Order: sequence, then structure tokens, then C-alpha cells
Amino acid sequence: MSWRASGRIRRSQVVTIYGPGALIDLPRHSAIVGGLETWPKTSELEEIVEPRLVRKLQAMTGVAAPRLYAPPAESSAPNQPMRGIGAWLFPEWFVVQEAGGGDDRERSRRLVHRKGLDDKGRFDGRPVVPTRFVRACPKGHVDDLDWHGFVHEAGSECPRTRQLWLDERGTSGDLGELFVRCECGKSRNLYEATQLEMNPLGTCRGARPWLGRNATEDCKQPSRLLIRTASNAFFPQVVSVLSLPARGSAVEAAVRELWDDLQIVDDAAGLAFLKKKPKIMARLAAFTDEEVLAAIAATKSGSGAERPVKQVELEALLAAPEGFGDDVPVDPNFHARRLPERVWRRSRRSDGIAAVLQVHRLREVLALVGFTRFEAVMPDIDGEYETDVQRAPIAMEPSWFPAVENRGEGVFVQLRSESVRAWLARPGVKTRIDALSNGHQHWRQDRKSQRLFPGGPYVLLHTLAHLLIQSLAMRCGYAASSIRERIYVDVGAGRFGLLLYTGSPDAEGTLGGLVHQGRYLEDHLLHALQMGALCSNDPVCALHQPGESPERRWLHGAACHGCALVAETSCEMRNDYLDRALVVPVVGVGDAAFFPAG
Repeated sequence: MSWRASGRIRRSQVVTIYGPGALIDLPRHSAIVGGLETWPKTSELEEIVEPRLVRKLQAMTGVAAPRLYAPPAESSAPNQPMRGIGAWLFPEWFVVQEAGGGDDRERSRRLVHRKGLDDKGRFDGRPVVPTRFVRACPKGHVDDLDWHGFVHEAGSECPRTRQLWLDERGTSGDLGELFVRCECGKSRNLYEATQLEMNPLGTCRGARPWLGRNATEDCKQPSRLLIRTASNAFFPQVVSVLSLPARGSAVEAAVRELWDDLQIVDDAAGLAFLKKKPKIMARLAAFTDEEVLAAIAATKSGSGAERPVKQVELEALLAAPEGFGDDVPVDPNFHARRLPERVWRRSRRSDGIAAVLQVHRLREVLALVGFTRFEAVMPDIDGEYETDVQRAPIAMEPSWFPAVENRGEGVFVQLRSESVRAWLARPGVKTRIDALSNGHQHWRQDRKSQRLFPGGPYVLLHTLAHLLIQSLAMRCGYAASSIRERIYVDVGAGRFGLLLYTGSPDAEGTLGGLVHQGRYLEDHLLHALQMGALCSNDPVCALHQPGESPERRWLHGAACHGCALVAETSCEMRNDYLDRALVVPVVGVGDAAFFPAG
């Protein structure tokens, strides 16, 4: 159509909630965000450089040497042409806003296709609004409903030129009160469109309107009714990394540089002999012999593959020196210091905590690689997506991906590995983790998913992070929804930690309110444990059994909106895998907590 409309969203929203394929409401129209083909040329976009993320995307998508570009920014210069992202008007069926009168409890409005509208987007002089119902499938395909086919079902000879109506028999807008009616007298309740076993909407046509009108592909899945403004209409698959110095990569680079000499090294004695050469000694001075020998062994075995995202980040965090962060940072993207214990530890309540780090500067880069509908696909506990995971594409043949960078600050908390091992050995803890694993198995069977259970240490850290976020938000100056988490679990090496951080895409950094709270970590821990010990929904919340959940909350233990759940913008697992009982004693479960009762 020849209509032209515009709307504005934040650049970061293009990656997180309004990427290609997302259904969006503009001030006067409904649209679907166009694929990368509708973006400005890459020469007009700002490139974001993050080599580690590029390597991850190449492994995930098979795109050779992909590049990252930020969404176009609005020009502040006068008389500059508009640069933006294309969007297609969608859906193409509308509901006519009929003249007033009659009982509001029962009203009928005409359903019309865009071809029946005039140049001003009206029908017979009356305004129209896009219908809120479309059909889609989990592969991301989305299409208009075949309204004629739905109301007449199979075998009808009623001409498709006859007028359709949407009858509302009530004021709630519930599907059970909505009926699609044809001028011929045939009528059908819209609630029937949700009954998948009847396949009322037919087989998916593989429509991908965000890539263009003719960008269909084969699909044999049944179409499902989708409310285009619902939260399950678009689940972006976003890959994120922190721009932290990768110590492992640095030692591997040094070993490769000196490989002509180091390839004969098999043990510490051989390494010590070669380090007598000034050139080798100077190049390896920043690394321990153990790190160098491990890098030599990995190079010899050909196992120098890219390591998981979070593993590299964890190593960089744990390598931070002790201090207060007063020195001038060498790296503008990362500056962290391990707080001396005397600053933050005040009692034995925090015995399970090994260290607290103040991350004064950090840079997070997020890239959008695809999306799904109806069901979200989450990365594993290492921050990795499976290479063959299902996703809808954001371009016909992508060679680059949209990305944004956030700069901010954070607090990292490391648990003592000896305490975690002792906690895992307790019978009450094993029983509780088995119950959570049982709930996970029920969830896998229901969703036909292959996702693995993340393990007890992850649930412990994840729940503790949520409780700490709520405590930190009261004093740090940032809303709880702007504080995000990254959970680090390396069972093999006995390393466990959590990073709580905030960042902004529109500034060079943040104001230090969150990082300053690292000094008061024990106060926040005490407050978090007090909040976690008793929920307003107890005893129902505390006694919830994941494997015996009639409401199908199989991934939750003692956790609900009254205690451990936070905004989904903060959580890396969409509020799954939470259990207060693993953190602090709760009603009915007193023997599974990592932290003792106060």
C-alpha cells in the first residue's frame, strides 16, 4: 500500500524486543519490523567491534566472518533525510469502527481486507483498526487468519466476496465472547481457533512477511492463533558477551607466537630451560608455568577451540587484583578490583562467600541472531545456544547482525568452593535437588525439550542473585528492573559466582551507585536472607513441590512473584530454576539451605 507512517523506538529495543519479525504498534498503524534488507546500507551504520562475539556468531550461524552494526540513530542535524528501519503494514485485515448506538454488551463490526479500504485507509468513510488476531507457528512464520475459511470450515461454497462480521457478546474481550459471522448466516466462536487438535486454522503457509511478500518457505506445522500484542509473539535470541580481558586467549596467543621453540616442551623442566632465553622469558612473564603448559598441551592436541562465553569471563573476573579501584584503568572496557575482606566481611554469616569484586567499568555487547514465537529458546548455563537450535532468520541471507553495546558497572560475588562441596554432600540438599530435577523432567516431557537440568549450584546462585537484586535496588539508585545478572557455574574447577550489573547504551558509563554497594555486601546478604526466609504466600509457596505441580510450575521450588521472581529484563533464565529453600531455611524445608538460619 502507499501509506507512509513513522514511529520511534530506542536503539537497544531493536535488539531486545523490536527486532526484525517483531509485531509492533505505531501511533496509527500496526506493522511488522522488516528484515535486514530494509535497513540502511552498512556503510551508513556504526560498526561495533567485539571479536569474541563475532567468533561465537560464526559458530552458531555458519555465516563467515559476520560483522556487527548498531541500529541507525536519529539524525540531529536539520534538513537531513530520515534514516530508519523498514516495517511492513501487518496484519492486512481490519475491524471497522462502526457508528455508535446500541448496547455496548453486544456489538457487531465488519471485518475488511486492506484491498477494501480507500486511499486514506478508511472503509466507507469510517476509521478502521487492525485486527488483533493473526496465525503463526513456533518456527516464527506469521500470517493473516483465513477468516472465510475459519467461519465456513471445510466444504463450504459460500463466495468469499460476502461480508464478514466480528460479533462481541460481552465486554471482556474474551475469546469465548467473540464470534466470526458471515453474511450468509454462518457463525463460529473464535475460541475454537485455539483447539489445536481440530486444526481449525489449517496448515501453516510458511509466510515470512518481515522478509517480503513472497518470502515463504515450506512448513507442515498447524497454524496457531496468536494475539499480535501478546508477550509470546516474539522471543528474540540474543547472544551477549562482556568485553573482559580473556586471559586464556592471551596465553594461547603467546604460545602460538613462540611455537617454534615451545613445541618441544613436555614438562616444567623443559619450559624452565627454554625460559632462559630472554625473548621467551619476557613474552611469558605475565603467565604462570601451569597456564603456559596447559596452553602448550591444548595446542598440541588441537583443542584450542573457542571456550564458552562465561568461562572466559569468569577467569577474567577471578584474575582481578586486590584494591579499591582508585587507579586509572588501562582498559576502558573493564576495570575490576577485589575488595579486601576487612572492608566487607563483618560476621560469620558470610562464611560461604569467598570474595567480593567491584567492577568499576564493564562493556556488554548484545547481538540479535533470530527469534521464535510461542516458546522461548534459552541459552545454557554457559551462555551458549546450540548450533542447531530452531530460530527464524532476520534476513534472507544474513552477512551481519544488529548489535548494541552497554557500558556500566557491577558487583561480583564468589562463593567458597569448599562450602559448596560440603553443601552438596548433605542429604537434605540432595533430596531437594532431586525434587527440582524431577520437576525439570516433567517440564521436558510437556515441552518436548532437550534442555538439561542446570544443577543445584546454579539454582542456588540464581535464587541468591534475585534476592540480592531486590536488596541492592533499595540503596544503589537503580531500579531493580535495570539490574541484570550473570550466573557462573564451573563445577569441574569448583568455581561459582554471580555478577549483578547495570549498563546504559546512551552513555559512556554509569554513576557508581551499584559498584559502591559492594562494600556493604554483608548487609545486603542479611537483608536478602531475611526476605527469602518468609514469603507473603507462605506456606503455599514454601511447600510447593516442582514434580507435583497442578499449575505446571515445574521449574520452581519455593519461589513466586511474592518473593524470588524479578523483572524478566533482569533474569537470564526468564525466571525459571528458582528455589529459596536452597538459599535459606523456609517453612517446611529447613535442611537444604546454603546459608544457616539467622
